Formats: sequence, structure tokens, C-alpha cells
Amino acid sequence: MKHELRVEVAPPWPFRLRGGSADGLLRRRGASLQRLLHRDGAPVHVAVVQPTPDRVIFGARADSEPDAMWGIRRLRFATGVDDDLRPFHEEFRDDPLIGKAVRALPELRVRRAPLPWEALSNAVTEQLIEFERAVAIQRRMIAALGTCCPQTGLRDAPTPTAVAAVAPARLAAMDLAPTRALALRRVAAEVAAGRVDLLAADPLPGWRRLRSVPGVGPWTLEMLALHGQGHHDRLPAGDLGYIKLVGRITTGNPRARASEDEVRAFFERFGAWKGLAGEYLRAAASRDLLPLSPARAFPGRAPRRPGTRSSMPARRPAAA
Repeated sequence: MKHELRVEVAPPWPFRLRGGSADGLLRRRGASLQRLLHRDGAPVHVAVVQPTPDRVIFGARADSEPDAMWGIRRLRFATGVDDDLRPFHEEFRDDPLIGKAVRALPELRVRRAPLPWEALSNAVTEQLIEFERAVAIQRRMIAALGTCCPQTGLRDAPTPTAVAAVAPARLAAMDLAPTRALALRRVAAEVAAGRVDLLAADPLPGWRRLRSVPGVGPWTLEMLALHGQGHHDRLPAGDLGYIKLVGRITTGNPRARASEDEVRAFFERFGAWKGLAGEYLRAAASRDLLPLSPARAFPGRAPRRPGTRSSMPARRPAAA
């Protein structure tokens, strides 16, 4: 790679560099995080290190300077280093439910994929199964269909073109359910053919087209929007974690489950920050930062209905 580029960033809001990704694509090596990306088939090796709280240094090596600049932009997006979260913190630092977590964890950000295709692909593989099992499927796909750099050992995710060219049976052999193997192949074909532009300034046409693919529903699109396109106003309300957590908070019953509509209603008061508020609610629950009586902080009550982490659309008539 002929071109090396280095960019130093001063985060506009408290920032802390996190660890690598569960799928093994973003790896921690020493003090840095490193990742292999490809732009139009050309490899781009990117890395980031944070020597001090107010200094974050990005580096890239590529065959051209534009490719190196592109790689740094994608890694900056993934880390959220440029996000100015002051408006969120000013509005919700004293919130009765998540305020304690907001004050304790100002550096918290939504974890993102460098490219929206990765978030979309991961969301399809994560439908209706345990996260650990989904990660194992993702790792098999990366090993079989992705790209490996012989010099660094870093891997890149399979491209939409690569996934679209694979027989659904081969994806199913990686432990992906047959229906989701078909869904993944179809969304890959839409992206590979350019019928869906995941980086478009207006995401709505792409979301509508993806929603027409059988097996793609609100949860998948909300995961794409939040973790792949940076829309803090989107929340994957069908996530089992939120269904359980909101059910427990609103009823006081640890076994209660909210409906998807009730989860959406619960987060509506967070407006344009629903997705980030969801991350703070998870953090508060895992770190014992919720109020002693969370149901009093949010007095609404939810009926105890079964829920699931699902992106499957509503059942359609056989003739549809």
C-alpha cells in the first residue's frame, strides 16, 4: 500500500475507545484498534489509538490517498468520535430512569459497523436466535466468504456481491435458518445490484425496498438504521432485551414482558434520541444504576405478554 494517512481528532464530547467487535473484524492490537476494509475491491487498512482523553489518532494505509481518507471516515463513523452528545446529556442527565447512568457514563455511544451493509447482514443473522449463536454464524461467513490480508491477518466481511452469489443451502450449512438464508441472499442481491443504496442521504427508499423482502421487518431495519447508518432516533423495539426490560420496569414484575408497541411507547419521550436512550437503559440495568423502584420513575404499566427478538413481518395471507 503506497499511501499512509494520519488524522488527529479532538472529540467534541467525552470519548473512550472501546474494544474489538464480537465477530473478530475489529481487533485490538496493543493500544490500537485495527480493521481491514475494502473500497471498490481495493484494501484499506485502518487503525485508531487514543493516547489521551482529548486526542484520538486515526491512521490508514491504502493504494490511493482517497481510499485512505475514505477508510478513516468509515472508522470515525464506527467509533462515534465526532458525535456531539451534549444536547442529549443536557436534556436527560436528570432523567428519573436513566439519569444516573447518563451522568456516570458520559462516554457511552451506540456501537456501529463501519459500513451499513455489515449491520444489515448481522441483523438478519441475529433474528430469533441467541447472540452467541449468531456471532458464530457471522464468523463462519467471514471465514468462508470474506477477505483475509496475508500481511496482517485481518479479515474483512463478505461483500453483498459475494453473499448474493452463494447458494442459500451453503448459508444454511453455516447454521443460518433456511428462511433467513434466503432473506440474507435477497437483501444482498438488492444492495449488490444498486437497487438499495445504504449510504444514500435519504434512507427511506432503501428501507421501503428492503421491507418488501420476505423475512425483513421493523427490527432488522431499525438495527440497520441505528447501528449501520447512525440514526439515533431509531430503536429496535422488537429486541427481546427491551421487551423484558420495559416489562419489568413498567410493572415491577421481573417476569413481565412488554409488547413491541409498548416498548415504542415507553421510549417515545426520548424523541430523536431513542436509540441512545436504549443503550443507556441497558447500561443502567447491567450496572445496577436503575432507581430502586423503576416502576415509580415510569408509572405506566404494561400487560404481561410474550415477546421475542424478531424482525419477521406480520403473517401474510397465503394469497399475498
